[in-house]
Amino acid sequence: MSTESMSRGQVQKLKTQLNSPVDYYLPLDNELIHLNPYVGQKITLRFLAKIQCIHCQKTTNKSFAQGHCYNCFRKLASCDLCIMSPERCHYAAGTCREPEWGEQYCMQPHIVYLANSSALKVGISRLSQIPTRWIDQGAEQALPLLSVRTRHQSGVIECLLKKHVSDRTNWRLMLQGKAETLDLASAKEEFLNKIQNELDCLDFKEDIKTNESQVQVIQYPVLEYPKKIQSHDLEKKPLMEGTLTGIKGQYLILDTGVINIRKYTGYALEFMGSLPAI
Repeated sequence: MSTESMSRGQVQKLKTQLNSPVDYYLPLDNELIHLNPYVGQKITLRFLAKIQCIHCQKTTNKSFAQGHCYNCFRKLASCDLCIMSPERCHYAAGTCREPEWGEQYCMQPHIVYLANSSALKVGISRLSQIPTRWIDQGAEQALPLLSVRTRHQSGVIECLLKKHVSDRTNWRLMLQGKAETLDLASAKEEFLNKIQNELDCLDFKEDIKTNESQVQVIQYPVLEYPKKIQSHDLEKKPLMEGTLTGIKGQYLILDTGVINIRKYTGYALEFMGSLPAI
């Protein structure tokens, strides 16, 4: 005997809680579906042919910047180019689209970190978003390098480090298996030494603090990694079904393919699954 469940609603990115392994929750409207119990079980995802902007809630034919209609994409500070390139932040110039939003999200403590998901990479995050940021990237190890006062400062330092280490995650490699364990502490010392002279020349050098946190190790609920990565497109094929073999980053891994839930933020989805009766 098994118990079946069905839920419908506007999807948001997967919610997470750091445990061993990470606990994952699928948000559909106001419902949070705990996904870990479904690992190893048959599930179904269906796109219900409706997309709503996550900001204004208007129906839109196409999603921009992970869940926005075109008008919100054009006007919101959270969709500005400096979100992807924080070193281009223009808050100090007085031209931020939404200064209050900038105060809340950009003018807050940030960290520069090293992470290992498919290989070594550098990244930045608001301090308040750790370890969520690392989990969303599928990092299996992560280590803060430096703490700074603003997002712009973290972006400038990230640019210095990108001369020596990538800032990209290879999502396909991340989903194909466990990453090789790396000595992040040694890498931290190496890269900070390489950019020390440039750090000393920055006009905000007094705001830069060495972060003494330890390496964070993260485990994911994965029974089996796919041998071949086949990404599912819900707009081309509205129905996805199969056995959920794992969850990593923002991806559900099924025996029939993988799907990036964050990509479909704002989409109306139906989730169906069954669990063995207790």
